[in-house]
Amino acid sequence: MPRVVHFEINAKEPETISSFYSDVFGWKSQKWDGPMDYWMLDTGEGDGIGGGIARQPEQGSPGIVNTIDVDSVDTYVEKVENAGGTVAVPKMAVPGVGWMAYFQDPEGNLFGVMQSDENAA
Repeated sequence: MPRVVHFEINAKEPETISSFYSDVFGWKSQKWDGPMDYWMLDTGEGDGIGGGIARQPEQGSPGIVNTIDVDSVDTYVEKVENAGGTVAVPKMAVPGVGWMAYFQDPEGNLFGVMQSDENAA
């Protein structure tokens, strides 16, 4: 069964938000060396999940997006659309990590799916 494996916080000022979560919860952040402004969040050891902070697009809204681990992004594009959801951001490569897409459920809630593939480029 697919599970939530990552969360993402959208922020206009990721550096400031990163400090906030560090001060409040002790989470560690590190700017990702990837093709977008993104900070990885280490939420500590144990049963929880890690996350990240993404620079919010100008027309975007703040919020938290959960990412769900799936075997095939393509399969879930079809499943989401058949169930009444929509594709918000089409399938894209996250180099060295995998394939990702974002969706909206029928009420407009945003979520992502990730298919692991170290060869994604």
